[in-house]
Amino acid sequence: MNSEIKMSVSSMTRAGDKKAVYVLFQDVDKTAEFTLPGCELVKNKGFTDEDIRQLKDYIDNEQDTIFAMARQVNPIKAMMGNENKIEGYF
Repeated sequence: MNSEIKMSVSSMTRAGDKKAVYVLFQDVDKTAEFTLPGCELVKNKGFTDEDIRQLKDYIDNEQDTIFAMARQVNPIKAMMGNENKIEGYF
């Protein structure tokens, strides 16, 4: 796995009656998307099983930080020019 994987975090959304956050990891031609809470894998293109395990471990350890990041995202600003979009490197 590349040492610089890009991570993007969505704003807080609703999945049924629960709050949810989507976390996207990108590495050149690979992508993996998870939902929180629960750290469920939504889709994976190119990451190995070991990579997915490491990404899940990261999400499990950083859930509080990821939720805090998601609360800072303004979806209107993000949609109108990617301002306030939360991204970082894993």
